[in-house]
Amino acid sequence: MTSTSSDTSVPPDPLSGSWGLVRLNAAPGPEALAALRDVCASTAWGNAVLARRPYAGVADLLAAGDTATAGLDGEDLAEAMAGHPPIGRPRPGDPTSAREQRGMTDASERLRAEMLELNLAYQERFGHVFLICATGATGEQMRDAIEERLGHTPEREREIARTELGKINRIRLTRLVTTEAATEEATEEATEEQAEAAAENAETPASVSTHILDTSLGRPASGVPVALAARGGPDASWVALGASKTDGDGRCKDLPTLPAGTVQVRLEFDTDVYLAAATGTATTTTITAGNGTPPAETRQQHTSPFFPEVAVTFRVTPGEHYHVPLLLNPFGYSVYRGS
Repeated sequence: MTSTSSDTSVPPDPLSGSWGLVRLNAAPGPEALAALRDVCASTAWGNAVLARRPYAGVADLLAAGDTATAGLDGEDLAEAMAGHPPIGRPRPGDPTSAREQRGMTDASERLRAEMLELNLAYQERFGHVFLICATGATGEQMRDAIEERLGHTPEREREIARTELGKINRIRLTRLVTTEAATEEATEEATEEQAEAAAENAETPASVSTHILDTSLGRPASGVPVALAARGGPDASWVALGASKTDGDGRCKDLPTLPAGTVQVRLEFDTDVYLAAATGTATTTTITAGNGTPPAETRQQHTSPFFPEVAVTFRVTPGEHYHVPLLLNPFGYSVYRGS
């Protein structure tokens, strides 16, 4: 990136695109690792991406980055998150973080004070920095996100932070090789914002929501546990992401975020307890012979729910939202893709 300012106190952005994919493929290991650690501070992540060279294209590089991010755990994930400064307080001389957090540039003093207080509360609760892909987000959106995520369990929040880290790594990797990527796409005059947007939109994870309608009662079904799982391919293992319960409107508004690379999703509805409470467990039916004669037969007709649980598996495409409602009664159900 060429600077028109005479002020040389701010170092040039290490992710300005001067590398290109050819140089990344051919550079000596220590030099390439140093560049990759400007993308992600985890040494394990950098080594994992380095080990898969050479890359035929940017898409292959991004896929390797996603795999490396998914593999981070324990100290390696902590190292990656520690490389990011708190929102609203980019490190002096860190043009990359300053650019990513520019939604806070014009934030009011009140908003900055709120973010400082929320950042401290978050770090005290979870033991690591609040991590969010801040590119394109306003200060208010970042504040709302941290407020919401403070209510998560540590396990769930750790996976959400990993997902956000993956988004950031994708944008930074694209910027690292943006000169060559632009040449491949015949868009040599692409702006920095276009490059970042292309990376962000290349594989934004799909999102999922649901609600349940009890068709036997004609009202929403509340309090039904719903579990969410995902996998990256038909032969991959399912990964449990977390669970929620339907609210008074029968909706789940806080299902976990899908990780990058998700292609199939499974929703599991634990309907047994709800249906048993809604319909009762059994009724007694008397069968008479007619004309006032004594009963010929008395039997118990069970109304326990026939389906104690409902599992729904469906395909997803990155960047799209999937609303999958469940229409439920004691002896049947149907699902569909809604809007």
